[in-house]
Amino acid sequence: MPTNEVFDVVVVGSANLDLVARTRRLPHPGETVSAHDYFEACGGKGANQAIAAARAGAHTAFVGAVGRDAAGDTLRRAFVDDGVDVSQLASVEAPTGRALIGVSDDAENLIIVVPGANHVLSVGDIDAAAHLLACAKVLLMQLEVPLAVVERAAALAGDDTIVVLNPAPAAELTDALLARLDVITPNEHEVQLLGGAEALVARGVGAVVVTEGPRGARLVTSAGTTRIAPHPVTPVDTTGAGDAFCGALSARLALDGGLDALLAALHAAAVAGALATTVQGAVPSLPRWAAISAVLRG
Repeated sequence: MPTNEVFDVVVVGSANLDLVARTRRLPHPGETVSAHDYFEACGGKGANQAIAAARAGAHTAFVGAVGRDAAGDTLRRAFVDDGVDVSQLASVEAPTGRALIGVSDDAENLIIVVPGANHVLSVGDIDAAAHLLACAKVLLMQLEVPLAVVERAAALAGDDTIVVLNPAPAAELTDALLARLDVITPNEHEVQLLGGAEALVARGVGAVVVTEGPRGARLVTSAGTTRIAPHPVTPVDTTGAGDAFCGALSARLALDGGLDALLAALHAAAVAGALATTVQGAVPSLPRWAAISAVLRG
């Protein structure tokens, strides 16, 4: 049922059931390896980032699609358990999305996504959520749903809404979409596929935040480049790190002063991403604000 609430962060994106196998090392092409552990958990970049934002203190809503199946019910409960509004989470005939994830003992991962219901999410579903988008402090999106959905959501965002895109998986983006983005958060691979950070700024993006794993991140704007130092940890699973970063970044932009507080929000996001690598699994690893703020206070 639609809600008239105003949210700090609205996430438009994917929701998957993660099927995770832990192995001593990831297989080479054509090779079979045995897993020493297996579990299933809530996942998908959109779902992870929505829960990350909620745990980082933001009043959060999710716009997406799941199947009318047990996996969809599981994901819906996971959102509710973390206080994420699901009034615009559609139930569709397609099966709930899945992600097949291999995680090695040295914390590297390999992920294959089966989109399922995520690719059924439509422009009409976004139009039905227009009231959420127009009033949100931050709109956070990824590219695991149809590009037309992302473009429509950006177009419906309020004039004062900060629009953040995590361009994963990387895809060609129109100038019109890029010009609507206040912040884009590619990793090192994605930023190269998109033509480089400076080119994205030249095409209209306000701020490009390139995440660089254990080396932290760099912020590129028309004013130059700023390094965001990493928080040192011993990683056990990097699966949810990028999503923790994006969710915490969006939450703190919404709560701590908007784009004027971008650097502070990035430092919080870097801590969130690092903490997420110290716990196995994507959603279980997403840190709460108490843990993030404790690190920031030193």
